[in-house]
Amino acid sequence: MHKLEDFKDEISKCSKCGLCQSVCPIYKLTGNDCAVSRGKFVMLDGVLKGDLKLNKNINKYLDLCLKCDKCSNFCPSAIDVCKIFEVAKYEYERNTFWGKIVFFLESKYVFGNLLKFVQKITNLHPLRQTKHLLTNCASDKDTGARENKTEKLLYFKGCVNTIFPQTDKFLHKLFDNSNIEIIEKDFDCCGLPFLSSGNLERYEEVKAHNLSLMNCEYDYILTDCASCESTLKKYFRSAQNDIKFINLGELVARQNIKFKFKKPIKVTFHKPCHLENDDFWLKIIENCENVEYVKMNDYDECCGLSGEFALKNHKISLALAKQKAKNIVETEADYVVTTCPACVLGLKQGLFGIKKAPKVLSLSEFLEIANLRICKQD
Repeated sequence: MHKLEDFKDEISKCSKCGLCQSVCPIYKLTGNDCAVSRGKFVMLDGVLKGDLKLNKNINKYLDLCLKCDKCSNFCPSAIDVCKIFEVAKYEYERNTFWGKIVFFLESKYVFGNLLKFVQKITNLHPLRQTKHLLTNCASDKDTGARENKTEKLLYFKGCVNTIFPQTDKFLHKLFDNSNIEIIEKDFDCCGLPFLSSGNLERYEEVKAHNLSLMNCEYDYILTDCASCESTLKKYFRSAQNDIKFINLGELVARQNIKFKFKKPIKVTFHKPCHLENDDFWLKIIENCENVEYVKMNDYDECCGLSGEFALKNHKISLALAKQKAKNIVETEADYVVTTCPACVLGLKQGLFGIKKAPKVLSLSEFLEIANLRICKQD
């Protein structure tokens, strides 16, 4: 387990250039320099030198972070900002009463069993009663059909899709009779919530479990959550491998499927912070009949939710969500689509109370509107 001391040289690499200010959504809203990595590094440098204590006040500013990775991606010194903040939070939270309470609630005995319990309840949902697409649920008579599959995708559902079966249904409709085999395993949470809370021990636990299940034959890891994919990629950061990822949007775009909607609709798109590339979206829209796409201003700005951030910094979270909602409403779209379950909640938070607000949908929910009137293009 890393210690804050291990990042002493990394923190000293910060040139205090202030470029992080130009990309930090919280700084642009509040003007608080303690919200950006530069300000936090000044405080942590003081902790390492013994001038400051890693106390409640500093932890408050560590929590003032959306985990969007924009400062890391924009940093000219290539500092792994989030990693440093995660270790700092771990060193603080593990020694506090409330930190120990949170770590216990996030343990496999509480969070893990609760997730499994909710999953069992939702398995009774009618959508779960259809013929299973996923290979570990398939019957023996499906074996012959699976032999004709030429591409294997290891499907990492994520917590939300584990509970709600919408994406399962969509995958079944699109790829059950294709050459694609979708493989499901009993994955745990990707671990992002634990990184956010500083619970690094729990993160390493779920990481080890998930990696053990990835020790099988597959061509890509399939995800339907930008944040999950971003976290999974951290598993392999220090390893020499050729692990390839594909998200649901990229998969649909690559298959070149044409969707026909019953009536003309207008749609806009919100790009999640952790989505590296959204080229697939325009490809999908090109293949959607009766759909007009209107790009919103700052379509890639954070929705403001960011998991527990919305609980600890609700006023800032809501303000960011309202900014996003303003841009959405200006498009006069019927629907706003995104590829992150957390962003769905964040967008709904911002649009709440607005009359005739666009409906917020995940990508699979949006394409479901096509009512199965789909066909592969020549």
